[in-house]
Amino acid sequence: MKGQRVVWPSRAKVEIEEFEVPTLGDNDILVATECSLISPGTERAFLLGLPNAQGGYPSYPGYSNVGRVVEVGDNAKGFAIGDRVASSRGHASHFVASPDSLIKITDSVLGEEAVFFNLCAISLQGVRKARIELGEPALVLGQGLIGLLAMQLTRLSGALPVIGVDLADSRLKLAEAIGADYALNPNSPDFEKSLAEITKGNGPAVVIESTGNPEAVNTAFKLAGWCGRVVLLASTRGETSPVNFYRDVHKKGLTVLGAHNSVRPRQESS
Repeated sequence: MKGQRVVWPSRAKVEIEEFEVPTLGDNDILVATECSLISPGTERAFLLGLPNAQGGYPSYPGYSNVGRVVEVGDNAKGFAIGDRVASSRGHASHFVASPDSLIKITDSVLGEEAVFFNLCAISLQGVRKARIELGEPALVLGQGLIGLLAMQLTRLSGALPVIGVDLADSRLKLAEAIGADYALNPNSPDFEKSLAEITKGNGPAVVIESTGNPEAVNTAFKLAGWCGRVVLLASTRGETSPVNFYRDVHKKGLTVLGAHNSVRPRQESS
């Protein structure tokens, strides 16, 4: 059986190639893809070979996929032909997977919504690490895909107010439309004054860095309030310029939390 998949044969080059779908084993499940989601941060970074994102080629990208079971191995349990599933698989028309790598989803959920499950989980674990208390002001740097998800989850976690920050006014309008209490552009001459008024002079208790820009880390330290928490949610692509840890971290009593997806628990652990 032939399938099609996205391949990066070399840096900054994308192709679609035909491939032979692997033979189904007794414990395997064959899935036909309904839709897959591109991670504009991580996948773009690896495609272009940016700092902290160098991989080998050819490479087969993607890790957010929704599909439907089309064949089940003799010994594979828990799934039947026709089941809709989400998985951390890439941009391919078909793939073979083990049952424990698939998550059932109902037909009532649109594929274009369900396929965000992985990026939502990535955003949520960063928000959880912040340990937001009810009524704490929180600021999310960057209102791209991860930042918008983190902003909404921050609001659901009880932060008040929730402040979205981005350089693009179009992103700020979207942030306000889907839940941000305030949306600020750091290039505005009134930015610092507005932030001080919003937080009653105390600064945000939580700052979530979701841009991936290494220079934004220093900005996050600067914006965080006294004894605040800074969550490094995005994967920075490069090295941050010299940090004055005494002034910006130590003296302010900041807590800095790394929140890479690799440290996200894979199962319930209470």
